[in-house]
Amino acid sequence: MPYSEPMNLAVVACPGGERFADEVITHLKHMYKHRFTLKNDVISKRYEMNKDDLVKKINFENDIDTPELYIKGDVTKYRAPSFKISARFTFFANGEFKTELLESIRGKDVYIFQDIENHEELSLNDGTNKAVLSVNDHVMSMLVTIDAVRQAGAAAITLVVPAYPYSRQHKKKGREGLTASMLGHIYEWLGVTRIITLDIHSREIVNAFSSIILENLHASYQIIRELSKIVDLTGETEDLVVVSPDTGAIDRNKFYAVGLKLPLAMIYKERDYSVVTQNAKNTNIKSIKLLGDVHGKVAFLADDMLGTGGTLLKAMAFLKEQGATKVIAAISLPFFTGNAIDLFDEAYRQGLFYRIIGTNAVYHEALCKREWYINTSVSGLFANVIMRVHYNQSLSSLLENRTLIEKMEKQTQPLQPKT
Repeated sequence: MPYSEPMNLAVVACPGGERFADEVITHLKHMYKHRFTLKNDVISKRYEMNKDDLVKKINFENDIDTPELYIKGDVTKYRAPSFKISARFTFFANGEFKTELLESIRGKDVYIFQDIENHEELSLNDGTNKAVLSVNDHVMSMLVTIDAVRQAGAAAITLVVPAYPYSRQHKKKGREGLTASMLGHIYEWLGVTRIITLDIHSREIVNAFSSIILENLHASYQIIRELSKIVDLTGETEDLVVVSPDTGAIDRNKFYAVGLKLPLAMIYKERDYSVVTQNAKNTNIKSIKLLGDVHGKVAFLADDMLGTGGTLLKAMAFLKEQGATKVIAAISLPFFTGNAIDLFDEAYRQGLFYRIIGTNAVYHEALCKREWYINTSVSGLFANVIMRVHYNQSLSSLLENRTLIEKMEKQTQPLQPKT
């Protein structure tokens, strides 16, 4: 591993994904510096070498390996790597996009970042214009960027999309399209070899690809880490119960129940599918029933995404009616579309829930300012996966969080009295 300069690892951030890309790059830089320092310490002791001389030797070998004349920087010190490729994104008046790469990426392993649910005001056209982009705008911007990267001679293209576009359109129930699959075929046609995403809505989407490898990451460890700060996971002062908000989320919540050794309950909703949900208040839910007991307990719900929030609001109000002392929800992809934040503000004032834990996979400035919202970072997780993928290392320990959760659980266990 070239610790100073990863010559073949490059990041291209679309306008919507720039914030998340910058956070991941920060972690990547820390990881490279840590590995460099660790390598220096171990090798210097093993071969009884002076650390300063070893730093010069490592930098010398990196200068020999680079196709350039040399790598810029002081040869007596650690030289921080540069990952991000400069690019210009043009948004034309008629809605068209153009991506121009301002540096060479020929032969590089390129990771393209995009946050399709970023609805904040973005800077475009070299900062001369500001615009709020839709999901479709972000998807088109990403496709144009993929093509630019392909045309520029990248050796491999990986999409980093925490929220997979159109992931809810994965089942064909009638005369409708399989848009999640269609986009997958477009990515393959454009030469994408891998996709890194977070808690994809349905496992069926994986089957839509012929050649793309999909790495589906999970935020369970990060969520439980935050949960342990606001409730007693040992059960000494509070009783907890995991509640699946619907039948579709049962596997996800079973994972939490098994990992935390807690009982599992489930909410069953009867829906009128002749009614199309318009917002958080006007949903197609007709009746709700609970399988399990939450009376006098802290109820914890987990789901992959939150749009208008109508389903979750009804579930939380129902659990309070059933006697739950606190209701805490965890959302991997907190979209909070429309007026969802205002509706949750009102629900919080009414005491219908205690906290909502979400991730930074979706950028949302207003949400992070709420007292009831806890933002947990998955940037380090994505950085670790990118590092391991780039250097052909195993991802098993990162994709399977049970070991990490078990270690965390042991740390939170009360000390047993000596006999």
